[in-house]
Amino acid sequence: MTKRLVLVTFVMCLTACASTQEVDPYEDFNRKMFAVNRFGDKIIYKPFGKAYKAVVPSFARKGVNNFFDNLTTPRSALNNFLQGKPGRGFNELGRFLFNSTLGLGGLFDIAAKGGMPRYDEDFSQTLAVWGIPDGPYVVIPIWGPRTVLSTASIPVDFTTDLQRQIGDTGVRDKLYILRLIDTRSRLLTTEEILNKSLDPYIAYREAYLQNREFVIHDGNPPVDEEFYYFDDEEFGDEDFDEEEFDSSDSAESPGTVD
Repeated sequence: MTKRLVLVTFVMCLTACASTQEVDPYEDFNRKMFAVNRFGDKIIYKPFGKAYKAVVPSFARKGVNNFFDNLTTPRSALNNFLQGKPGRGFNELGRFLFNSTLGLGGLFDIAAKGGMPRYDEDFSQTLAVWGIPDGPYVVIPIWGPRTVLSTASIPVDFTTDLQRQIGDTGVRDKLYILRLIDTRSRLLTTEEILNKSLDPYIAYREAYLQNREFVIHDGNPPVDEEFYYFDDEEFGDEDFDEEEFDSSDSAESPGTVD
């Protein structure tokens, strides 16, 4: 069984390598931009994110995150309606109503405690549901990993975010800074995991693309059966010599470094 899993993994790697040009045709440019973003993050965003997480109590950080999530709820409701999900659309509107009032402007997620989960959708997901291809993978300044489709949708998502409607530019700009720091602080743990890979660029790319598929298909992405189906008549037990693999080999993690 161990050798069978190794073979499956090998086939998946070959398929991924073969499709790299289709998914990431701008890899040379993307790697350069990835390096630029990481440098900027190292000297600006990450220190603020770490300080914020160290100084601000977790319950307060949760309240800040709830507040910014609440500002995107009307946008999420609109996109759910556009995707033909009226039930989820009305759910989002209800969440916004309850959290904006009983939840003190969204600081507390009262709706979730009342059995109304969050169904976050953005315009790029709507376009994908409508059948518009995601296009190649790209890395852009500040936003980082994207696809061509998700990049093109940024202006719409930005415009339909309620924070954009705050009239006082001083307050609005300070909220944007707080939002950026809050978002960065929540990525610290994930970043540590991805940075342990042999090639962080590929780790970030695959993590983004897999998550993209996950959210577009509401947590149930399609499975390519070529990756998982092998005919036992073609690959019999005699093809897998378990003696070649001991427990120490199988326990090693190929995606980490000391």
